Amino acid sequence: MSATKTFRVLPGFNLTLGYTLGYLSLIVLIPLAAVFLKTAELSLDEFWNVVTAPRVLASYKLSFGMSLLAAAINAVFGLMLAWALVRYSFPGKKLIDALVDLPFALPTAVAGISLTALYAKNGWFGQYLDPLGIQVAFKPLGVLVALVFIGLPFVVRTVQPILEDLDTELEEAATSLGARRWQAFRHVILPILFPALLTGFALAFARAVGEYGSVIFIAGNIPMVSEITPLMIITKLEQYDYAGATAIATVMLLLSFILLLIINGLQAWTAKRTGRDR
Repeated sequence: MSATKTFRVLPGFNLTLGYTLGYLSLIVLIPLAAVFLKTAELSLDEFWNVVTAPRVLASYKLSFGMSLLAAAINAVFGLMLAWALVRYSFPGKKLIDALVDLPFALPTAVAGISLTALYAKNGWFGQYLDPLGIQVAFKPLGVLVALVFIGLPFVVRTVQPILEDLDTELEEAATSLGARRWQAFRHVILPILFPALLTGFALAFARAVGEYGSVIFIAGNIPMVSEITPLMIITKLEQYDYAGATAIATVMLLLSFILLLIINGLQAWTAKRTGRDR
């Protein structure tokens, strides 16, 4: 009895796997390996002196701190925006839905210049904030504003499909059992949305850590105050200190990997706890 041959649209497993590994090697693995190999040209003491210089440490604190804070802000307000777009009908809804993707399409340099013009002391918003003692442009707060701007779509577009598939009967059932709005959201809706929300948080964080174009204009690049780590890498490259640049990049890569690993572990634990990994 002859076995029926299964028809597959894509090529066989060996060819597909080979193409995948080759593509990943060219695009991801080889460039990352080059970063580590270039860094290996430094001795351990030289590497330590480069990555622990006061300006570099200050840039780590600013880049990772503001990236985490921006991702957390986007997780809250991105969820609210996705909820409004899915659950309500209002004038201009399609326009707002399209504007969510604007940070994807807008060149980062244009975004940085626009935000700087808005939040400078004589800008549309800055002229009202400055008398209140709130300085945004050329301060760490400006970095936060830029990172929130470029990270918002990741949360909205990750949560939005889950909300669209979520049956409103779950909320109605919880309400009929006496649950208040917050209780229904906390115990019924949030556990379902949390893995997607965490994924959006991770994507927004990953984008923010490596962001350069939209930040350098509004940050002001003041040493020890508003210098981001990508700028420190560019500075090393301009000084032809390639090994120093890759050393800082290696630290950024390792820290980002550890944070994303923690986030993914938390996501897997949440899915297992709620029984959705089966």
